[in-house]
Amino acid sequence: MATTPNCHRLEFGSLSDMSPTQKRTTHFGYQEVPVDEKASRVADVFHSVAARYDIMNDLMSLGIHRLWKRLTIERAGVRPGHRVLDIAGGTGDLTLKFSRLVGSRGQVVLADINASMLKVGRDKLLDNGVGGNVEYVQANAECLPFPNNSFDCITIAFGLRNVTDKDAALRSMTRVLKPGGRLLVLEFSKPDNALLSKAYDEYSFRLLPKVGELVAGDGDSYRYLAESIRVHPDQETLKAMMESAGLERVEYTNLTGGIVALHRGIKL
Repeated sequence: MATTPNCHRLEFGSLSDMSPTQKRTTHFGYQEVPVDEKASRVADVFHSVAARYDIMNDLMSLGIHRLWKRLTIERAGVRPGHRVLDIAGGTGDLTLKFSRLVGSRGQVVLADINASMLKVGRDKLLDNGVGGNVEYVQANAECLPFPNNSFDCITIAFGLRNVTDKDAALRSMTRVLKPGGRLLVLEFSKPDNALLSKAYDEYSFRLLPKVGELVAGDGDSYRYLAESIRVHPDQETLKAMMESAGLERVEYTNLTGGIVALHRGIKL
């Protein structure tokens, strides 16, 4: 019988770290902070940047993030009637595409722990005519408030690195996947070329915070985002974490020289 663990949907605007952990500290960028503080610190970052998030995405990636997301959509294999969960879905880029693919018989759940991002995403999707087949849920990826075997496909794009307990989140995602369902993780990763890596570091730590200050009025948040990428697991480590969470046939594709990687695993 499908069961739901002791999780709950967050009230809009609330924050909760619902996943117990034995660690006393964790990464917040290059800082070590108490585990129970990370969620609120990450929330502050995204409350700050939510209104300018889409503009900054285009500026930061020169629009290439749209190609990365397009490949994610293609690899997801979503069809009419499917039920899809878009975790850390933010401003709804993937949800918008999925809602059209699943059609009136399917459903997409846009989930995010951050109320500001979820509100921006909901407003954007409503402006684009998205209606009855999308549900909006404020939830923690580490303890998803859905029954076992609920979704044909789950995606998390540029969100896993902000999760406090990534292993717990991957186990939670695997639990709510249906047998045969796919999990796709689109995330910044480790460049596979030393020269590219050096140029990427210069861009991330010198230019990006300045652009963040000029456009979003918040250079510190974009400095954190650059740091969070550097402490995120590399391609092979994340692949092993997905396998440990119970996924099979895990593979990844490096995009833009490994600056971004798309991982995909299947629940058998």
